[in-house]
Amino acid sequence: MYSADGHSTFSSNQVATLRILFASLALLPFGIRAFKALDFRKDILSFSIVAICGNLAPAFLFTYAETGISSGLAGMLNSITPIFTILIAIFIFKDKMNYRQFVGTAIGFIGVGLLLYFGKQNSIEGEWSHIISVLGATLCYAISLSVIRYKLSHYKSLDIAAIAFLLLLLPSLVLFFTEDTLNTFQNNIQIWNSLLAILILSIVGTALALFIFNTIIKNTSALFASSVTYFIPIVAVVFGFFFNEVITALQITGMLIALLGVFIANSNRRQKSS
Repeated sequence: MYSADGHSTFSSNQVATLRILFASLALLPFGIRAFKALDFRKDILSFSIVAICGNLAPAFLFTYAETGISSGLAGMLNSITPIFTILIAIFIFKDKMNYRQFVGTAIGFIGVGLLLYFGKQNSIEGEWSHIISVLGATLCYAISLSVIRYKLSHYKSLDIAAIAFLLLLLPSLVLFFTEDTLNTFQNNIQIWNSLLAILILSIVGTALALFIFNTIIKNTSALFASSVTYFIPIVAVVFGFFFNEVITALQITGMLIALLGVFIANSNRRQKSS
């Protein structure tokens, strides 16, 4: 991460660590209260999966990815999440794939393939490891929201978020010291603007966003909730242009094809609910 004058402040791992730590501290009072109602033997594994796959792993994967690829491309790759969600529902939770989901998933994979190919072609610094990191993060998101929908839907949305981050409080404290974050605070006087940005990201973009997202999952379906990625890549493209990032027509074409596949796969669910 860089300060306004272009000097390096926090490393990608330090940014991820602080993001999780601040969100854990913000939700700590709610987490302590919610933990008392936790069915430990039955649900602790599910909460651990949500904590790791829904928060910890993506935080590190995305911050690493954006050291090599643009935030616009990273945002566009979020369009893959609903496709992973369909596959997890079918192969792990034994849901049946209907014709629309099959066609939509196939179209989605074509779009994903094009997006990956053209994204790598136009990534000046990034290696495949950066793009694969985003794919790993989207897979983690899909796993997390599927577990919430199928295993934890009997908990309140706030309690799910709070317990997940309570489980991450100790690991984030350990990472705070192992990543030498304290030394960065002591030796870099230009970190405070960056720290404020991370604090806002942690509370609004992580803790609050997770609560809202969990509410959507509980009241609809994992696939429908994952379809908020209709909007993420579009916003990513807008911000990419705003920050003069290299985003090509071919990348946008791949993204739109992937989103078309997601729309087709999800359309049957919307018709049933109407």
